[in-house]
Amino acid sequence: MADKVPALKYTQLFINNEFVDSASGKKFPVINPATGQKIAEVSEGDKADVDKAVAAAKAAFKRGSVWREMDASARAKLMNKLADLIERDAKQIANLLTLEGGKLFYGSFYEATSSATTLRYYAGWCDKITGKTIPTDGPYFTYTRKEPIGVVGQIIPWNFPLGMAMWKWGPALATGCTIVLKPAEQTPLATLHVAALAKEAGFPDGVINVIPGYGPTAGAAISSHPDITKVAFTGSTEVGKIIMEAAAKSNLKKISLELGGKSPLIVLDDVNVDEAVQIAHDAIFVNQGQVCCAGTRTFVHESIYDEFVQKSKAKAEARKIGDPFDVTVQHGPQIDDEIFERVMSYIKSGKEQGARVECGGERYGDKGYFVKPTVFSNVTDEMKIAREEIFGPVQSIIKFKTLEEVIERANNTTYGLASGILTNDINSALTVANALEAGSVWINCYNALQSSTPFGGYKMSGIGRDCGEESLEEYLEVKTVSVKLPMKS
Repeated sequence: MADKVPALKYTQLFINNEFVDSASGKKFPVINPATGQKIAEVSEGDKADVDKAVAAAKAAFKRGSVWREMDASARAKLMNKLADLIERDAKQIANLLTLEGGKLFYGSFYEATSSATTLRYYAGWCDKITGKTIPTDGPYFTYTRKEPIGVVGQIIPWNFPLGMAMWKWGPALATGCTIVLKPAEQTPLATLHVAALAKEAGFPDGVINVIPGYGPTAGAAISSHPDITKVAFTGSTEVGKIIMEAAAKSNLKKISLELGGKSPLIVLDDVNVDEAVQIAHDAIFVNQGQVCCAGTRTFVHESIYDEFVQKSKAKAEARKIGDPFDVTVQHGPQIDDEIFERVMSYIKSGKEQGARVECGGERYGDKGYFVKPTVFSNVTDEMKIAREEIFGPVQSIIKFKTLEEVIERANNTTYGLASGILTNDINSALTVANALEAGSVWINCYNALQSSTPFGGYKMSGIGRDCGEESLEEYLEVKTVSVKLPMKS
């Protein structure tokens, strides 16, 4: 059993390597979603605080500053040191993630350690970001330089708060940018702890700044700030549109958006049904369904449909619900009352539109924000639960007949974040993988995410990529330099 009462040392804004109160003096509560009880009050940042943080980040990025003149290899050493410190404090960080987010403790511990892995991956890129020499016509020597874009704003979600932060800190720091980050108001504590570790690691003043607060105030100030040259956001498509508009109206800042999804998981009739049921179960119920790339549309071939539904029902009913600090528990709470009510409204819609509730569909317990794992059968494509992102533990099992038909139906969505195909036929697997309109396709697996593999969406699931070499480009400008050579005598 993990320690449920970690010391809450860091509840202020982190600006210029110091923890400070907000300019307004306001604070907001952080709630434990497993109990509904307040666990902390955190300083609430707004525009005035964002301005201070941006000024600090801008000074840290100025030519001649310690950070701007630092060798790339020295940046890598700092990033590896921060990774060391995260690993040192992994249990304490995991406690915070579970306390503020309701995440299962073993999942929180993995998030902490994998965050360190992400930093190490990008530390390895620091001295490998290079330009090119280009053969051009005429007496010219031409080359390109890749330079950091400048002060970057980063706005992260509550479902994987530290993991998402490190997905964004990693490429930003590797390229030499400076950071102003807003964590989700539901989950600021673990990120603030890691901000303190960044100071301990030796990052110069102003390189990393963390401003807890709300989207319409602190988030809006970041999106529209004239001295921020790039904003990275992970969250809903609706908010992504607002950020994109603010970026355009302010200074046309560069953006990367990792947004919503309604991802299909296609199950062909040649699979081992028990194995397929397990993969599909994990694809939707991990983190209580609060995953942007969750496999929420489970397309199952008609010949195995009934067997698949019954085994999925049994699997969901056996899922143990309860205290996320209990290592035997498999299913924790939703993040807050708003998400709880949203999930319940979708369950109600599914019932009203004719889908069959195989199990779940109800609240669990009398405290916290627990929803029983829910399985719907007889789901059709036009139903709300099959079209809209629920962000909860709701599996919609949909019947199909042919490969061509299911490809078309799987692509019939405004989203395109992730997808999966379960089959023993390599031809079918590659046919589907090539045809699906999604940023990730997982064959005979799901949620196979790595720091080294780019992640992002097609269509309304976003712009740009997190992770992998591709994410570095989001934080770089390319400069072309041409030198006229002496003419031959």
